[in-house]
Amino acid sequence: MRETASTATVTAGGAEIPVLGFGTARMTGDECRRAVETALEVGYRHVDTAQMYDNERAVGEALAASDVDREDVFVVTKVHPDNAARDDVLESTRESLERLGLEAVDLLLLHAPSDRAPLEETLTAMNDLQDEGAVDHVGVSNFSVEQLESARELSETPIVANQVKYHPYHHQDDLLEYCVEHDVCLTAYSPLAEGTVPGDDRLAEIGDPSGKSASQVALRWLVQQPSVAAIPKASSREHIEANADIFDFELSDDELAAVADVGDGLWDQLAVTLGLR
Repeated sequence: MRETASTATVTAGGAEIPVLGFGTARMTGDECRRAVETALEVGYRHVDTAQMYDNERAVGEALAASDVDREDVFVVTKVHPDNAARDDVLESTRESLERLGLEAVDLLLLHAPSDRAPLEETLTAMNDLQDEGAVDHVGVSNFSVEQLESARELSETPIVANQVKYHPYHHQDDLLEYCVEHDVCLTAYSPLAEGTVPGDDRLAEIGDPSGKSASQVALRWLVQQPSVAAIPKASSREHIEANADIFDFELSDDELAAVADVGDGLWDQLAVTLGLR
């Protein structure tokens, strides 16, 4: 059976993470609520928010209004780096749950490395939230390979994801190799390069034989890689639907390489390492 936005997942550290998520950065209020409601209608089952985005309440309202069962949606939020101290992690996460209207989130990330507390203190608090049942899985965001290695060593439970900027123009070769080797999901934010991808004629040409747009090609390139999920953001139904319409075609080896060639990575070597060749 063909995979869809509702069924395609990455397995990492015991978590089943839908490979296509819905990003909500820089969306607030009614715009955010309507967009998340639409995404759930279309078939997205992975919704990403954060304390920093000031939209957890809007996301929660959309989840509550949706006909999709709560257990079918993978909800992610993030601890603000300013809340990295133990008591702040606990208090701010409980406040996030209240805004979201949820008893637990599927994944809690530390939004970025923080100088407010040692990483061990932050992760211990996140692990304690898991023990309480308020958080199912934990992870990080904007961590380098070295920082991710430290997080994995310090956490009592698996670090299941590292959310970083990843798109055809900005590669993450070393980090992706590490994630594949150590059972971590690399979640790609800004997968469409903040609006640059849609106007790229090179990517559009790659998609022409399959009737796909430059954006669909870029998203397919990401989710076709092992251990990668992508969380594009869109506000209109047209773009939300188009971004989800990437599971009825595959990029060939040459097409994967052609997408990579618009950026700064060493795709041939990485493709072999990832088992794509």
